[in-house]
Amino acid sequence: MAEYDVDKAITHLDAHAGPNCKGKCAKFVRQAIEAGGIRLRLTITGDAQDYGPSLIAAGFSEKAAGGAPAKGDVAIIPAVPGHLSGHMCMYDGHQWVSDFKQTRGVYPAAEFRKVKPTITFYSK
Repeated sequence: MAEYDVDKAITHLDAHAGPNCKGKCAKFVRQAIEAGGIRLRLTITGDAQDYGPSLIAAGFSEKAAGGAPAKGDVAIIPAVPGHLSGHMCMYDGHQWVSDFKQTRGVYPAAEFRKVKPTITFYSK
């Protein structure tokens, strides 16, 4: 298993994230993880909600919900109406980031905040 540098991953993610969603959360988080030294295999669908097995295969562990996030944690959120690919983001030590800096927390949009689907957290 490749050595992972979480700081490189976060630096890459923060440098590429914009102020608004681009609809490319999985791509941006995947590229950040790869910048940190781990290559994730693509999911068959490419959907954010399907990246859990790829994270596990790359040495991430599922983390119990409820605790404070740690720098580098990845959240996978299932689909909700209007967001059929789900969502994937990484905690940079201060906020959740995907293809944009999520100023309202781990749920990236109003539809997610309304439904509050179960989030699966992963750590390395």
